Amino acid sequence: MKDILVKDIITESLEKAISYQEYRDLVKQLVASGSTTGNEKTEALANYTMLNDRRMKRWDKTLKISEEVQEKASNFSGNVTWLVITESWCGDAAHVIPALNKIAELSKNIDLRLVLRDENEALMDQFLTNGGRAIAKLIMIDNTTGEVINTYGPRPTEATKLVNDYKEEHGTLTPEFKEDLQGWYNKDKGQNIIQDALVLLGV
Repeated sequence: MKDILVKDIITESLEKAISYQEYRDLVKQLVASGSTTGNEKTEALANYTMLNDRRMKRWDKTLKISEEVQEKASNFSGNVTWLVITESWCGDAAHVIPALNKIAELSKNIDLRLVLRDENEALMDQFLTNGGRAIAKLIMIDNTTGEVINTYGPRPTEATKLVNDYKEEHGTLTPEFKEDLQGWYNKDKGQNIIQDALVLLGV
């Protein structure tokens, strides 16, 4: 029964889902109007949206995919949809989604689609992380059976370890740590996300 319900929720969300390019266009429009996605519209979140637009633009241009990764991704023989839950203000999403898009572009068998968390609460609540609505969250769906094969996120594996270790030691994430995490993303240049994506695909 629960599986049927989840499938229905996913189907409903997929009907509203947009492509990566449509998402990028949406974020640009929001920046131009000084706004943000999500139920909460604050100046701080609008500023994060503006910052994330710059981040995504940079990753779209500079993120490098090795020949080995290109070959592995192009040889993926499954048929999947990567349904990603996001919001324009989310810093992790701004780093993660452009890298996922680069991998999806390498294979005709991967369809990357995006939905907004606050507009898809029923979907989000099926895929919580430690009880929280953490994003970006990728749901990997087999297009033949409609089954959920795997999930990923909200952060790449190495960043997740950094966050968990810091929380264990300090109890909460400080603004200083969040800045350090952005530094990690910039230094890693999307490579951890790319390797994680290959593991997801089993290639």
